[in-house]
Amino acid sequence: MNKKNNRNTIFFVVITAAILILYQIFYLGPQAELRQAAEAERANQAVAAGLANPEDAPVQGRAPIEDRTEALAASERVPIQTPTLSGSLSLLGGRIDDLFLTNYRQTLDPDSPPVELFRPQGMEHAYFAQFGWTAENIPGGVPGPNTVWRLTSGQRLTPQTPITLTWDNGAGLRFTRVISVDDQYVFTVADTVANLSGQAITLAPYGMVERDGIPEDLGRQFILHEGAIGTFVDGGATTRQIKYGDWAKRPREEFESTGGWLGITDKYWLAAVLPEQSEQVTGLLTVRGEGAEAIYRARMQAEAVTINPGRQITETQRLFAGAKREEILAGYEDALGLPRFVYAIDWGMFWFLTRPIFLTTEFFFGILGNFGLAILALTVVVKLIMFPLANKAYESMSKMRTLSPKLEEIKKKHGADPQKQQQEMMALYQREKINPLAGCLPILVQIPVFYALYKVLFVTIEMRHAPFFGWIQDLSARDPSNIWNLFGLIPWDPDSAPIIGGLIGSDATGGFTLGLSVLAIVYGLTMWLQQAMNPPAPDPVQRQIFAFMPILFTFIMAPFAAGLLIYWTWNNVLSILQQYIIMHRFKAENPIDTFIERLKARGAKA
Repeated sequence: MNKKNNRNTIFFVVITAAILILYQIFYLGPQAELRQAAEAERANQAVAAGLANPEDAPVQGRAPIEDRTEALAASERVPIQTPTLSGSLSLLGGRIDDLFLTNYRQTLDPDSPPVELFRPQGMEHAYFAQFGWTAENIPGGVPGPNTVWRLTSGQRLTPQTPITLTWDNGAGLRFTRVISVDDQYVFTVADTVANLSGQAITLAPYGMVERDGIPEDLGRQFILHEGAIGTFVDGGATTRQIKYGDWAKRPREEFESTGGWLGITDKYWLAAVLPEQSEQVTGLLTVRGEGAEAIYRARMQAEAVTINPGRQITETQRLFAGAKREEILAGYEDALGLPRFVYAIDWGMFWFLTRPIFLTTEFFFGILGNFGLAILALTVVVKLIMFPLANKAYESMSKMRTLSPKLEEIKKKHGADPQKQQQEMMALYQREKINPLAGCLPILVQIPVFYALYKVLFVTIEMRHAPFFGWIQDLSARDPSNIWNLFGLIPWDPDSAPIIGGLIGSDATGGFTLGLSVLAIVYGLTMWLQQAMNPPAPDPVQRQIFAFMPILFTFIMAPFAAGLLIYWTWNNVLSILQQYIIMHRFKAENPIDTFIERLKARGAKA
């Protein structure tokens, strides 16, 4: 194999891999999600209409209630108020179906409404949790979705005041439900069944989370998991994730487990049923209906129990309904013995990098009080870890710059004999102890770190609406400044531009945008300077391609989160500083010194 262009080939492989990753994230991924959604709809159309018993059948053909107040008025309610939650639960079915997260706002505006988690049944995209019993051939039946419970204790559900609901089936069974809530996001539901009849009865408790239809802004991100999620313990603990599209294709799946948990997750929010961790349970994921009327259910069913006459039993289940903050999930994981509960956060396939990077950033945030500064500190840590590898690479590249005249002589001398030219160049590298491929290694190592930090910024709620300084008020979103209004100096919104507003505006999405921000331009300049300090490619065409790369990547990186651009720009600055010191040591020519000398010469002439 001809080794003439080994170094440049490696550079091309690295750059191509980076472009492919970005292309996959911002173009192919979303396109695949759209195709998946279309396939899911076709698959749903093939599902027969009466798969389950009538109680499980979705309500079809009813126009959704648009007014939340009207939906809430359809049943008697008990208010819910905690330091983190507000809303109400319905006495119809005992559903927890009206819930807001009071610590989180929908937008950066502090006066914007709180984030909605649960929505009452009857409204479009209803979302709620329900607990109950299943049984067969019991006179009087068991409480179901249409049962009207009676409030017998408490007026408001708070961490200090639980409530008690009761229902009598009129045939000797009395059901009592005590609901309590902590000061964060866990509800505890203790169901007691007293058998006052003359015969033994058998029934099984369940808890479920139901979502009626999928809102348009969910399940569309390739890099993010949204849909069913749960951890099942059968010998070992296994976390399963099923996106909405795949869930619709497989409308019924069962999992056997000892304890564990199961629910539905969004990007930042989770609703999950938490059974007693010593119980044998069956996790059941179902989809009923089709298209916009499809109903997605994540259900935990415990083993059936028999209650003899004159006896009673109590079954306790829990519901997590809240924000996926790492320290909160970890706290419940320890306190309740929940297996792998912190993996409700979508750490991704590089979880072994993503979570340590997050924990390190969180640590620095605790010291510095600003996630932007924490990202800068994280960058320094990453650079220190890679310092020996980068040092070797920059030493090799500095030596190669000093050898440029000798390499040019070899090319002139053996221009007609490529094989001899390659042999002479490799011999020169060996005499000078230079590894021409060393410069590629730091780039290769940076790619998974880059992806892991991107994942952290994208999926962790700690980064949501986290400010830096100045105009950057959300590190998880793109830099809102825009070159087309001179970074805010011109009172004009580029998003409002006809036809091209979506491409040049601050809300432009995808893997390419013309709406360059301050951070994107600074990033491009640092990339250009760093590349200018590297040894030039021997081939003129390759040199032109490499010269064009900083411009291309400036546009590609512009839609990325501001926090990621801060990391990559600061990383470039530290790399330039390290490389500059090494080039000085080896007395290698560099563009910084050249620029300074030109300024001095102009000053002397003036």
